[in-house]
Amino acid sequence: MRAGRTGTVAVLAGALALAAFTAPAAEAADTGITVSEVVVNNGKPIVVGTSETKNPSVSFHMTWTSKHSMPDVEVSPFLYRGTSAAKAADSGGIYLGGLTCYDAGTHAADCDGELYLRPRNDLDSTADATTWKLGAAARLWGSDGQPKTEYLNALSTARIQRAARATVNAAPEPVAKGKTLTVTGKLTRANWATHTYTGYGSKLAKLQFRKAGTSTYSTVKTVRANSAGALKTTVKASADGYWRYTFGETSTTGGATAAGDYVDVK
Repeated sequence: MRAGRTGTVAVLAGALALAAFTAPAAEAADTGITVSEVVVNNGKPIVVGTSETKNPSVSFHMTWTSKHSMPDVEVSPFLYRGTSAAKAADSGGIYLGGLTCYDAGTHAADCDGELYLRPRNDLDSTADATTWKLGAAARLWGSDGQPKTEYLNALSTARIQRAARATVNAAPEPVAKGKTLTVTGKLTRANWATHTYTGYGSKLAKLQFRKAGTSTYSTVKTVRANSAGALKTTVKASADGYWRYTFGETSTTGGATAAGDYVDVK
């Protein structure tokens, strides 16, 4: 979809967003289009579960040669893994969902849009939880009505992480003051090969407590999950309040915090 002079919205979906740009390598050309100031998902990791579609934001600045105007220019950014954006255009990536571009001076525009990420279609292995490159397919329309297409490599990067979950259960409830509470739980994370949440084995989690009537949790101890992601430990009951397990993100997995489980201490 060719851009309007003051701005246009291209509503596209997944691979369809790039299909119009795909061209044989022999047709690749220097379009004179440059893309800079790229920001993906506001600079934050993209945390993805097993089924929910994600629409991470993407913004950039682009310029083109003086012989052309904004309606002649099309740029479609996408995330890819591998050696080049051109190869990824044929083998698969995470493509544009929609884009709006506005004039930003002579032969320049600022663009804001979003990518279209479907875990069941775009992610098929836990190896996809890594740093992806952002490339772009750039197309320049000439006066003869024929386009030139160029693939721009590694304009930026974005980290994709597996979504995680944590649960907790403190028992018995109620419990006598000074008696033992057993606090169990489970840590799981998205498995894109099976499209299910599976145990996050051997992960360390913090057991935290918030006394009734207060707003702040404090860490009581650190507990390591077993190979299946199960957590279990004991504590002494001292006051009414909420118990939870929590852990922070890693390079491959987002953090998770269980909803607090209230225990009445008699």
